[in-house]
Amino acid sequence: MSINIMTVAPVLDSASLLPIVPPLPDVMLEPLVRATLLEDLGRAGDITTDAIVPADAQADLRLVARQPGVLAGLDLVRLALRLTDARIDFQPVLRDGARLQAGSHIATLRGPARGILTAERTALNFLCHLSGVATATAGIADAIRAHGTRVTCTRKTMPGLRAVQKYAVRVGGGSNHRHGLDDAVLIKDNHVALAGGVRNAVERARAAVGHMVRIELEVDTLAQLDEALSLGVEVVLLDNMSLDELRRATAMCRGRAVTEASGRITPETAPDVAATGVDLIAVGWITHSARVLDIGLDA
Repeated sequence: MSINIMTVAPVLDSASLLPIVPPLPDVMLEPLVRATLLEDLGRAGDITTDAIVPADAQADLRLVARQPGVLAGLDLVRLALRLTDARIDFQPVLRDGARLQAGSHIATLRGPARGILTAERTALNFLCHLSGVATATAGIADAIRAHGTRVTCTRKTMPGLRAVQKYAVRVGGGSNHRHGLDDAVLIKDNHVALAGGVRNAVERARAAVGHMVRIELEVDTLAQLDEALSLGVEVVLLDNMSLDELRRATAMCRGRAVTEASGRITPETAPDVAATGVDLIAVGWITHSARVLDIGLDA
């Protein structure tokens, strides 16, 4: 089976039209959660909670959404609680990918109060941020669904969070572009300039990588696109093209290459871009600048 640089489309839940995404394994998530807890605990632990809350105090709290959005990150919450105090009982009511309304009950937490309060900020930081990424992704995915175009993220992720941010994109109905510099070739304008032209860049890349690796080339003119297609490039990144140029580009590429549009695309502009016939829309801000979703821990 050949490997595509784009993630295979997830199965959709027909009731919510949100993807049922396989969870990331704990062995991937636990080092991230552990490091985040250690950063928060510092050298002396939670001195506020330990001073105020009796050691035998118990709590029964709920995670509650305070605004509409898409849920992502429950496994990180579970791990933050377990690593802090394994006696905490975490009972999710919803799953990642659920559409939230203000007031939606997400999960119930019961057990040692000290542990719950100590883990609270780490848990909420992950949950609010990743739910924000999923919500931002869903905003574009919803806007372009009728056109059959898909939204994909980029490598513009926050340091250390790439795997979980890209997971949240999938939860929100998006696709993942390459995960790093080592799993696909993306030839950009600086590569072309330093190689001395499109042909040199493509031929050098093709000679250096294995047959399982696809080559994507960034183009910003139809002349560059024509040359790229003559070289058999499998994917083209149509960068900052006008709608008319995108329409002409997709017509040129039909049956010859996968098309991906990029360039400051928003939920408002995405439908017009999708209507040009592009296969994918690449958006960086859904990971690096997504607004957190407001979720709280309430009694």
